[in-house]
Amino acid sequence: MLIPMLEQLRVARDTGRPRTRPDTVRGDKAYSSRAIRSHLRGRGIKAVIPEPRDQQGHRKRRGSRGGRPVDLDAEDYRNRNVIERRFCHTKQWRGLATRYDKLATVYRAAVLIHTAVAWTKALSDTTQARSRLSDGVAR
Repeated sequence: MLIPMLEQLRVARDTGRPRTRPDTVRGDKAYSSRAIRSHLRGRGIKAVIPEPRDQQGHRKRRGSRGGRPVDLDAEDYRNRNVIERRFCHTKQWRGLATRYDKLATVYRAAVLIHTAVAWTKALSDTTQARSRLSDGVAR
């Protein structure tokens, strides 16, 4: 589902056409397939996806015909957990976890509402922390 999702990706800009190609795609080992890597390489997208042990073994067994090992930016890969934690937090919301909604649009609306609520909470925490720091009170 990664390739169809990337084809639907649209990120709005202030002026001009929306962006349709991210700079980097971070993923876990499940996204390490030849098709996904070649698609990303063809579009000029950096893949931060580790290679599973079995694929490493297959590549090494083939010798020089197996190709080069994948390049993994370990520092960038560490940032993937931020996204994973947000997905886990979103799935804990009862309306989304139970999936009572019959229509995909209603389910998507619930995801967007939960995202807006979480975002406003994060903003309010940030502004409260700033006001405490400006008052000279650090807790």
